Amino acid sequence: MTGSNTLRLAVGGLGAIGLAVARAVDAGKVPGFTLTAVSARDQEKAKATLASFRTPPALTTLSGLADAADVIVESLPSALFADIAEPALAKGRVFMPLSVGALLKHMHLVDLAKKSGGRIVVPTGALLGLDAVRATAEGKIESVRMITRKPPAGLKGAPLLVEKNISVDNLKEPLRIFEGSAREAILGFPANVNVAVALSLAGIGPDATRIEIWADPGVTRNTHTIKVVSDSSDLTMTIENIPSLENPRTGKITALSVLAALRRMTAPLVVGS
Repeated sequence: MTGSNTLRLAVGGLGAIGLAVARAVDAGKVPGFTLTAVSARDQEKAKATLASFRTPPALTTLSGLADAADVIVESLPSALFADIAEPALAKGRVFMPLSVGALLKHMHLVDLAKKSGGRIVVPTGALLGLDAVRATAEGKIESVRMITRKPPAGLKGAPLLVEKNISVDNLKEPLRIFEGSAREAILGFPANVNVAVALSLAGIGPDATRIEIWADPGVTRNTHTIKVVSDSSDLTMTIENIPSLENPRTGKITALSVLAALRRMTAPLVVGS
């Protein structure tokens, strides 16, 4: 701690989301937090960016973030997930992953967190209603289905599309490019459907949670519709996220969700389960 009520924050990755979070905390927009460290693949670009910060944080390695902070936010390609998660949780830190789909390959981290006293806190991200899904999971959920529609440009380059040689260029009508479980979806679309994994972890798991993915030239926003059938409530929820200009695969709301999750950690009043 840097003060009796201040938490040290580190951010892994200075892409669209990580940079937005880092700037907001540096500007003092999240009470109870100070930005102490960041990590980035392009060191020179990061140094130039951080020079404009009010209080420039230390620039360190992914594993070094755990030594510099109490809370570590991960905003990286999923291939680097373990490099930041393992050290953070081994030291008992709060680890906030955005590449939550990668967590399915590293579920031993939950046991590591139990042993070290760390915590894995998954922000809501570009989704909605996770509090309601968690509540229904206290009873019995019969089914969970999510239908995702994205502008084709936001899906280009996804591993499954490359593997199956599926083109989303010049589409004239919506094309369903995937239907299956959340676990299968994240393998084929690791940068696109982390929200599906978050939904599955809040509800009935990645194998029982079903997802459809559509490349839709008729939409300009990343759209997710969730349908839950349970013994307490039947839920139908739709969110239309405005894509980030820097990265059309993610929505502007994702960085705001991280800030909201951080604010919740120090707020004297918390609304929502």
